[in-house]
Amino acid sequence: MSSWSSWLAERSSEIASSHRVQLGLTAAVSLGIGVSTVIGLQNARRWYNVYDLKESIPDLETPHDVEAINEFGGAVPEEDAERKDDERSAALARRARLGDYDENLILEQLARNRVFLTDEGLAKLRKAFVVVVGCGGVGSHATAALARSGCGKIRLIDFDQVTLSSLNRHAVATLADVGTPKVLCLQRRLQQITPWTHFDCRNQLFGEKSAEAQLAPWESDGQKPDYVIDAIDNIDSKVALLHYCHTNGLPVISSMGAGCKSDPTRVFIGDISASTDDPLSRSTRRKLRMRGVKDGIPVVFSSEKTGPGKAQLLPLPEDEYAKGSVGELGVLPDFRVRILPVLGTMPAVFGLCVANHVMLDITGYPHDYLASKSRDKMYDGILGQLQSLEERTAKHHGYDSVGIRMPVTVDDVGYLVEEVWHGRSAVSGLGSRLALIRWRKPEGDFVDMSTPGQKVDKLQLDELVCMTKDEMLKHEKEVLTDGKAPEDVYDAKVVELVERRWREERAFRVHR
Repeated sequence: MSSWSSWLAERSSEIASSHRVQLGLTAAVSLGIGVSTVIGLQNARRWYNVYDLKESIPDLETPHDVEAINEFGGAVPEEDAERKDDERSAALARRARLGDYDENLILEQLARNRVFLTDEGLAKLRKAFVVVVGCGGVGSHATAALARSGCGKIRLIDFDQVTLSSLNRHAVATLADVGTPKVLCLQRRLQQITPWTHFDCRNQLFGEKSAEAQLAPWESDGQKPDYVIDAIDNIDSKVALLHYCHTNGLPVISSMGAGCKSDPTRVFIGDISASTDDPLSRSTRRKLRMRGVKDGIPVVFSSEKTGPGKAQLLPLPEDEYAKGSVGELGVLPDFRVRILPVLGTMPAVFGLCVANHVMLDITGYPHDYLASKSRDKMYDGILGQLQSLEERTAKHHGYDSVGIRMPVTVDDVGYLVEEVWHGRSAVSGLGSRLALIRWRKPEGDFVDMSTPGQKVDKLQLDELVCMTKDEMLKHEKEVLTDGKAPEDVYDAKVVELVERRWREERAFRVHR
């Protein structure tokens, strides 16, 4: 025991006499004190942060300060902070469009598109000039996708302003944008994302008379539009735009109706001749046929059918009808006055499909349309059969039917079968082995022989009804040969259907 004590005494004496050991012990102690101090400060700071956070949460009884709301329902930014941010973004965008922006940063931002489309494809997209007509739910999402993907020049055309009801489907609008033109809203928000994109904003209503100026080449370099996007929801403006583009060789894609649609799995891109089950598509296709355009325009459409429990166009209240002509209730002539039910996701789906197609087409990336109906041979057969039927009818009424001419063309047959009779028999609703035939026995001189050597059938389109071939033969015998009235052959429902379709056709005929 004494030896152990003496050993400790000797070691203590050595440690006490060693300067190096003393410095080591001092450093270890100092380090321990420092670590403890840092940990203590961190704990104290954390405690104070939590305390401040809790103190910042008001009690339920404490009145809350609410931001001011502008006259359109949008929040007023405090101390114009948002305005200053917009000004900085606009200044950056001006410099970027002048070339004062690092090319490497642009390529890094577009890196995913670059590896997908290749350098060559991305270069085409960056040089492209796209016109977007209609900047609502569909148009805003299409524009945003194009800008984010690197499209170099975008012209925006829309007369409307952002409203509170726009916010459920607009791509970039905020409460602060309510009351501002949609075209300027898109530019202001998107230049914060891609400041190098060149925008040409036109707060205008697209019209047939202004089409040439609105779809004119880019002012600074004369570049013609590489693509036009139709995101208009007014039929007459839509038809005017599509007809102008088709006539003048401008590539165009059209968005059909997203209203009352809810199934994204039924959204397709195909030729306008193949679009079905959509009132906007049907009316657009019908009016285009009247102008001689029956195919050759790609469209985004939904094949979703309506059904029990699904959204419908809301009826106009009776008190609105009592005010006078319904057509006079809209803000602008021919624009709808009823509320269209729209699920916010569906315009986005349509808009992204449109932008996707435009990017693929411009860059040359492989893509295919859905197969169109390809029913031209069927129309030829129906026309030949109608010719034979008219010759038999004329002969039955004492005319020399050899060489009789009809004012009905293959395009007329397609228009009648698809647009007036919706590809189905008026009698049975069947859609196979179709034919066209006079609804009533012709009266008076229905063959014009005033020109020597020429016999012209006076047949009008609204005299023809679509039936199956078997129904046609029965109708020919009972009505055209035996002289019975259709009301004596068919029930009231069939007769009413025929009259209603003819009324619709006559309303459209003024545009033919």
